[in-house]
Amino acid sequence: MKIRVIPSQDIVETVARLCQEANYFLPEDVFRALEKARETEESPLGRETLGQILTNARLARVEEMAICQDCGVAVVFLEVGQDVHITGGELYDAVNEGVRRGYEQGYLRKSMVSPPHISRVNTRDNTPAVIHTDIIPGDRLRITVMPKGGGSENMSRLFMLSPGQGRQGVIEAVIRAVDEAGSNPCPPVIVGVGIGGTAEKAMTLAKKATLRPIGSANPVEENARLEQELLRRVNALGIGPEGFGGRITALAVHVETFPAHLASLPVAVSLQCHAARQKEAVL
Repeated sequence: MKIRVIPSQDIVETVARLCQEANYFLPEDVFRALEKARETEESPLGRETLGQILTNARLARVEEMAICQDCGVAVVFLEVGQDVHITGGELYDAVNEGVRRGYEQGYLRKSMVSPPHISRVNTRDNTPAVIHTDIIPGDRLRITVMPKGGGSENMSRLFMLSPGQGRQGVIEAVIRAVDEAGSNPCPPVIVGVGIGGTAEKAMTLAKKATLRPIGSANPVEENARLEQELLRRVNALGIGPEGFGGRITALAVHVETFPAHLASLPVAVSLQCHAARQKEAVL
């Protein structure tokens, strides 16, 4: 077995670049979904709002400026190959140094405060990042940076349902979360739904679900049908773009599941705003 060496400095430079690119360049699948939404939205005000959102995204891309003034918490997903060895420094230190440099060099707003419940002093460099790590087969390191805005993150919800509530209980929980969120997460949103596991596992599943490309379906047929039903019902709420009314409240609903304890049915909802920023690289 051959161990692949990755210098920590490569991670620093990659994370710094991804922080900037994620904030400047809206993913193509999101951009196309917004264009389609503008074509299908029935509300004149909704269409106008979607047009403004698209204009803003184009300007951000051309000028290499932040799409949104809220440049978010730096949420970083790491998939670390079991045959990878990091040299020259600790992995999480490298990620945080990359965030520090990326936000400083990219003139991105720093939003992290500590301690969060008392003085709330700005850390001045947007660190620490929120890091999720999975160990996977192979000798590659996949880094995904998701700048997560406060408006949408504040609308996250966790429901600990009883098993008897089943599929219908899941639907009601998701619709309730989106309805109560209203305009706060800057719709049209991407709705991530995590079902099963434990409380923290469901929340992680829901956040990861928002990373999936728009237009992709869960490979399990039943879950794919649930996504379609949830999207239809969410868009029937009438919240519309930026909460001004209309039929496009969500661009997509993505469901991810995990086995649960026989006495539990956790359901998590993570809402991603229309500035669904993410960028990844593989080292």
